[in-house]
Amino acid sequence: MTWEAWFTLAVVVIILVVLVRDLVAPAAAMVGGMVAVLVAGIVTPEEAFAGFANPAPITVAALFVLARAVEKTGALTPVVRMTLGATVGMRRSLARLVFPTISASAFLNNTPIVAMLLPQVERWAEERGRSPSLYLMPLSFAALLGGVVTVIGTSTNIVVSGLLENAGQPPIGFFEITRVGLPIALVGGVLLVVLAPRLLKVRRSVREEAEDDAKRFVLDMVVDESGSLDGRAVEAGGLRHLKGVFLAALDRDGEVIAPVTPDTTLHGGDVLRFVGMADQVLDLQAIRGLSSAEETHLLDLDTSRARYFEAVIGPTSPMVGTTLKEVGFRQRYQAAVVAIHRAGQRIDAKLGSVPLRVGDTLLLIADPGFGDRWRDRRDFLLVSSTGGTPPVPTTKAILVGAITLAIVLAASLEIIPILQASLLGAVALVVFGAVTPSEARDAVDLDVIIVIAAAFGVAAAVETSGLAQIVADGMVEAFDVFGPSGILTGVVVATVVLTGLVSNNASALLMFPIAVAAATGAGLEPRGFAIAIAVASSVDFLTPIGYQTNTMVYGPGGYRFADYPRLGGPLTLLVVVTLVALVPVFWPF
Repeated sequence: MTWEAWFTLAVVVIILVVLVRDLVAPAAAMVGGMVAVLVAGIVTPEEAFAGFANPAPITVAALFVLARAVEKTGALTPVVRMTLGATVGMRRSLARLVFPTISASAFLNNTPIVAMLLPQVERWAEERGRSPSLYLMPLSFAALLGGVVTVIGTSTNIVVSGLLENAGQPPIGFFEITRVGLPIALVGGVLLVVLAPRLLKVRRSVREEAEDDAKRFVLDMVVDESGSLDGRAVEAGGLRHLKGVFLAALDRDGEVIAPVTPDTTLHGGDVLRFVGMADQVLDLQAIRGLSSAEETHLLDLDTSRARYFEAVIGPTSPMVGTTLKEVGFRQRYQAAVVAIHRAGQRIDAKLGSVPLRVGDTLLLIADPGFGDRWRDRRDFLLVSSTGGTPPVPTTKAILVGAITLAIVLAASLEIIPILQASLLGAVALVVFGAVTPSEARDAVDLDVIIVIAAAFGVAAAVETSGLAQIVADGMVEAFDVFGPSGILTGVVVATVVLTGLVSNNASALLMFPIAVAAATGAGLEPRGFAIAIAVASSVDFLTPIGYQTNTMVYGPGGYRFADYPRLGGPLTLLVVVTLVALVPVFWPF
């Protein structure tokens, strides 16, 4: 190996370690890798920044705007109503959830679909005495299955299409990927309906944990009339730095104040709600001017002035690796966290001192506007109000539906390329008022766009340094005994494994040059290998971190890490077998 290949290998390994361990944001890791190979002279500036001029990230950005318009106007509400109906049997209700979700996800970004359906599915299940854990993972997996039906179903398909264009080949046709994606989606949907009731265990959600364990970490105290705390501010009264508990909310004659600031003045008769480790209440008992209250239930404060939200920490959140106290959560977000759910269990510790991780779900109290303020920010992957209702379709919903249909027809009939169709659609949504310019701006996940664009430069280094050829030669040597299908199997399995460790787009970008080199080295047509990379990178069923919709349902469903491969294993096997069987048929070697 040349020094260039060794250097590129080191950069790729560092990127993978950083992404797997969540040391920095994915965008920072990928840009850092791109800069490293550029400074080392392994790629030219044109190669390093080719991704920023490629149609792929721009197309993805435009489709983010479309997805935001669909969510805002309630254009998917008919799908929600069709999905959530009257009480039916377990498998029938799963079918009503899975197949409409697959259909919607074939043409829309799957993240807002899951964000919109998740709180409604959770509420629907709880009202019927069923565990949301039986439905939320199938919801995420169905969205992933729908993403491989068309080229706009997921950003990964668009990324691979852009890579093909860079390699001098035609982009992926709108329905070209459907040849393998549709069989996977249909059979996968059937497997979800059949296997989910058998393989998924009943887990308790964040809200259920909070309600069942409320007495363990909630304590109400009353400010004594004319007592030592009457008329004093919270901090002056010594209620800011207590051992094992913190002041989450204040109830004053039926008016809820949440969160409580250090400057809030206490009045006699105020009911103070403390949250934390309730077995460490000596500090409260020792404070003069406070008396015990009889109320013991946590979730009675959901009034017009205070509401409970579930917020999921995503991989790009600035809170990853920090504590609530370090980020000043109550002051920064104007909300108070009352429970943290991780890997199927509520964390039993002083919440302010717990380092946060990707996938953690926070149950918090805030004003009703919290969701609107933070829903499109990278701080949280998902924000949903407990007990929320589907948005009512607005008059703009028909417009959004018409623009979506126009994009699909224009791209599928090859009237204009996908890039131009998606950009025209995004502009039309703003011009006709479906979304405001600021909403369109906030809808674009810049971290995703930067990861995609920067990874083009890293992928170019993998190819130009000779690293891709070296890895490909080893792969061909290992699997050549099984023929071309064996080489394809090796590429698909490697992609599936890598996707479970890093993001789907990063996996596709890193595996693409290796797959093309492996195909070319074996004298095979590389296009089929590229299609296989797109599909295999888009459907991570094995981990809660390989795809963001899996992370979104992780906490709300109360899942544990092992729950994903239990249900996702058969689906992953389906993907591998289908790709190996059908790719040579539609894209002959």
